[in-house]
Amino acid sequence: MDSSERIERRIGLHNLRVLKTVIEAGSMGKAASRLGTSQPAVSRAIAELEEAFGVRFLDRKSNGIQATAYGEALFKRGTAIFDELRQSVRDIQALLDPTVGDLTIGASIAIAEGFVCGVITSLLRRYPRLRFQVHATDTATTYQDLLSRKVDLVIAHLVRPPSEESMNVELLLQDPHVVVTGLKNPLARRRQMTLAQVWDESWVLPLSDQPYGSVVTEAFVAQGLTVPPVVVESTLPLRTSLLTTGKYITMVPRIVTQFPPKNGLLKVLPIDLPGTARPLAILTLSGRTLSPLANLFAANARAVVKLLRSKR
Repeated sequence: MDSSERIERRIGLHNLRVLKTVIEAGSMGKAASRLGTSQPAVSRAIAELEEAFGVRFLDRKSNGIQATAYGEALFKRGTAIFDELRQSVRDIQALLDPTVGDLTIGASIAIAEGFVCGVITSLLRRYPRLRFQVHATDTATTYQDLLSRKVDLVIAHLVRPPSEESMNVELLLQDPHVVVTGLKNPLARRRQMTLAQVWDESWVLPLSDQPYGSVVTEAFVAQGLTVPPVVVESTLPLRTSLLTTGKYITMVPRIVTQFPPKNGLLKVLPIDLPGTARPLAILTLSGRTLSPLANLFAANARAVVKLLRSKR
């Protein structure tokens, strides 16, 4: 019997669950409370793990408990084990009833409100008992959420492609930026203009140190312009509210303007922005089993993209 088989016989999922909870909680007492058990029972489960492996998984410090390098290694693998177990439960539930299930999606803020909402709405029309959780945040955070298995998949523009080789990337379309304003802005009635001609308008733009901000900078530089003075730098929801006043203009990925509510609030101006196209993609974790619902969501995302292309 080799060492791995010997360890498998001595420990179980309970031991791994306890270690994972202790590391996340930072103390034996808090872990015991989360698990609904006693602190001695938690200590015993950790001791069994350490005895089976012959290494220390936890260091006790003045500010709480921290994982050793051995603990971090087992924590990482244990997280994957429990994730696969959850996926297995989902697979079985889907086989029993393919019209139910839950999916957690990570998405950039610009994509969540329109594109992701459109895909979810399409699915819910056919399968009203499905449940979704959408983490709408910045692109870097969506990557980290995927790596830590907090989300099942990510939908985002690859403005700054992930460096992790552990991610699978499926390109959906190349999405250029466009200049937009509110319907009340006099510019919305003009049929011809250049970026230089609107340079001195009141701009509200994404934060300059964020991925979308870098695309905006490139758009101006490509036409021999500097970035104009900005009235407000912020995320898309605030900029959209400002645009509806009719006083401001901004740049957004074109797909933002193709779904409610933005398509009824914003007017795309006839300004060419060459070189601003960035791929919109589905990202998943390499080696991770996708649930039937995740595959269904991806298939519907492809269908929505195909429909968008047919309308251009």
